[in-house]
Amino acid sequence: MAGEGEPGDPRKSFKLLGILDVGTIPCARESVLYGSLGALTLGLGHFLATSRVRRSCHFGAGGFIFTTLGCWFYCRYNNAKLRIQQRMIQEAMKNKILFEGTQFDPEKQKTNTARSN
Repeated sequence: MAGEGEPGDPRKSFKLLGILDVGTIPCARESVLYGSLGALTLGLGHFLATSRVRRSCHFGAGGFIFTTLGCWFYCRYNNAKLRIQQRMIQEAMKNKILFEGTQFDPEKQKTNTARSN
């Protein structure tokens, strides 16, 4: 049985331009959705302001590109930052388990220095 985010799941798979599987790539789905919303907003707003169809389509396409790239880089940056924080926490937990109760335990050293003062 296929899981929720697996590539074989036909309900969750959506390929953009036939090559980019939006369902499996992190941040791709949100970026495309926000990009399309930005394109619609910018294109429609420019059309209502100027009544120029061709130029409004150009603004819409540009809005899609900039909004998609902006959301993509913001999301990927936050994901990378989160992965680094998780790695640091895992390392700290591993060191805590490894050094707990030994002479290298930082908390034990703190209590020993507090007793001597």
